[in-house]
Amino acid sequence: MTVRRNDQGFVRVPESEFETILARAAEEGAKRALSDVGLEGKEAALDIRDLRSLVECIRLVRRTAVQTTVRMITTGVMLALLAGIAIKLRIFGGSP
Repeated sequence: MTVRRNDQGFVRVPESEFETILARAAEEGAKRALSDVGLEGKEAALDIRDLRSLVECIRLVRRTAVQTTVRMITTGVMLALLAGIAIKLRIFGGSP
């Protein structure tokens, strides 16, 4: 590695060497970050796929729960309207 300093004392590194250093640092940082969260080794890819699958399942459950809630509310409103109409028209009732 060629180290040159300018007149202000800053180190100047050729761009190709800087990119090599930066790539190595990024790779080491990524390995350390994965290691810190327990995603290292040969099973890491499988673990990540499992986590993605789990997140997708959670999204599906949430979407289904929202759809079911909307359907139940809609059904309740429709039943209330039908009951109101039946009472208003005295379909099930006695004669006044």
